[in-house]
Amino acid sequence: MIRILIAEDSALMRKLLSGIFTAAGDFEIAVARDGLDALQKVASFRPDVVTLDINMPKLDGLACLDRIMLEHPVPVVMVSALTEDGASETLTALEMGAVDFIAKPEGVVSLHMDALAEELVAKVRAAAAVQLPRARRLAERMRLRRTDGAAAAVPPTKPMHTPMGSAGLVVVGTSTGGPPALDILLSALPADLRWPIVIAQHMPQAFTGPLARRLDRLSPLAVSEVTGPTPLLPGGVYIARGGTDMVIAMRTGQLVANSAPMQDGYPWHPSVDRLMRSAMQHVPPANLLGILLTGMGADGSAAMAELRAAGGHTIAEAKDTAVVWGMPGELVSRGGAVDTLPMDEIPQRLAELLA
Repeated sequence: MIRILIAEDSALMRKLLSGIFTAAGDFEIAVARDGLDALQKVASFRPDVVTLDINMPKLDGLACLDRIMLEHPVPVVMVSALTEDGASETLTALEMGAVDFIAKPEGVVSLHMDALAEELVAKVRAAAAVQLPRARRLAERMRLRRTDGAAAAVPPTKPMHTPMGSAGLVVVGTSTGGPPALDILLSALPADLRWPIVIAQHMPQAFTGPLARRLDRLSPLAVSEVTGPTPLLPGGVYIARGGTDMVIAMRTGQLVANSAPMQDGYPWHPSVDRLMRSAMQHVPPANLLGILLTGMGADGSAAMAELRAAGGHTIAEAKDTAVVWGMPGELVSRGGAVDTLPMDEIPQRLAELLA
């Protein structure tokens, strides 16, 4: 049995969430009504995983998360509003150590919980298996490295872009644990990277814009969300918009990224497999580099294995640092990973390959 603590100030949400986990059959459930109650229950109930609402009385979700991580580290799944403010707070929570998040449905919550149940239970089961101290040590080590380097360095200037013509492309896919992993990847890359990077991160539409803006602040590279036809320029980083898929096309000799409606046959969105396959239609395998980071499921593993078989280079995040070794683990099991590396070694390897 998985011991779960549901921290939620809404009596209705507590009831609905408890019903979902009771129906799943493999959960022992406790509930907390506010942040202070949650801290007490974490200490006494000793849950395997916590679902934590961001907006709670007495002690809000972020302050509560901070205390949990310091006093009783345990995997936490945030429950967030599907708004820009909710997205910003959720990204902060992920940086602070939360494993994943689930967005509350809009409108009358009770009418939409059935649609949410499968995803929520899957995310909580995955979170309960996370090796939290190991993942946190990696994030802390990378933050210290950036802090130490920043003391002696002038903040980098965003590169001036010129059209890339027939040069190459880096395709990155990630899901659970992705935002902190992207932080590590993009903040450690050189500002003069000569290939553009396109990224599919599984997230709702309200979250990918704030994610792109946050990564743009942290990285020497220029990061933006793709909401329409966008030329791909050297040193640019392009985040797929949530609720859609990103596809690559060629227009007048120039690679372009665009948003496309979700397509049957691709269960996760924005789809890594669909992004990579669209890139392979327009870029030679030798000029494509695929990177598959932490994430639940298998998205990206099939297409990146196809890329390796065609002669392209692929990198999978190693099990030791992945929050969930689902997507990169599937790539490795398919024999599709040229390199399997811990997260803090991937930026250096990418820079070497593109040097």
